[in-house]
Amino acid sequence: MPSNFHSRRRIFNQPPFRRPSRALLLGFIVLLAAATVSGCAAVPLKEAGTLASYQKLGPQKGTFAKKRLYVDGPQLARAKTVAIVPTVFSFGAASKIRSEADRSMVSKALDRALCVALSDKYQMVPAGQPADLTIRSVIADIVPTNKAVAGVATVVSVGSGFALPVGVPRLPFGLGGLAIEAEALDAAGTQNAAMLWSRGANSIQDKPRVSEVGDAYGLAAKFADDFSRVLIAGKEPKGLNLSLPSRQRTRSWLGGKPKYAACEAFGRAPGLLGVLASRYGAPPQWTERKPKPTMTH
Repeated sequence: MPSNFHSRRRIFNQPPFRRPSRALLLGFIVLLAAATVSGCAAVPLKEAGTLASYQKLGPQKGTFAKKRLYVDGPQLARAKTVAIVPTVFSFGAASKIRSEADRSMVSKALDRALCVALSDKYQMVPAGQPADLTIRSVIADIVPTNKAVAGVATVVSVGSGFALPVGVPRLPFGLGGLAIEAEALDAAGTQNAAMLWSRGANSIQDKPRVSEVGDAYGLAAKFADDFSRVLIAGKEPKGLNLSLPSRQRTRSWLGGKPKYAACEAFGRAPGLLGVLASRYGAPPQWTERKPKPTMTH
């Protein structure tokens, strides 16, 4: 081997030419994560004026998701059947999202997730039919996702996944958010539970999707998880939910038939195709499935 080859090899093995070690790359990712973890959309709690009462709501709690809660456990324990009135947007929230189809998609994602989760305990019946509990949810505020920034963030995130051991966190700009108010009313119209809830997307937990409602679409399901835990437990849950999903939840998450036909009104989940689409930043509109007609007689 020529001596000049070994000389060049020694040169390129010295800084700044030496390939960074795995530990150095991981350290870089940790520092980047620490720098961006505080990047999230600020979405305060907001009243839309649609709840039967706000007086019983407790004080604001939460870090990632802010919430005020009221729950009457003994009353909820008597309920066997539940109906979900389709979620609507307040006038102020609707004015921020021009596309009616986008607003409808977010609403259905919320109602679908809520219907599937509540199926673990309750019998779900179509809206308009007699039920022990009726759920009403209103999107009180929404922060649109900046599609251009989400596109750049997707390229950076996906690209880093090929070049680095772990992906780079999402750019902490142009993040979306959601604020919701919801309540559970008994057959007499008495409020058995209510929640004000808000959350902004953050750089670590929420993948960018190139859609004005990309973040709201994912956050709607997170609200549904929070509110359903309250209704199922009959009290404010403590800590993270570490339990494994039920068989019916898993089947529905994969896009299968829900446990109760009433949930078909909100469409079936995109399943693995939706997971793959979100991995590469595709708009949820590409994989969202149309609801099937529900028999009401």
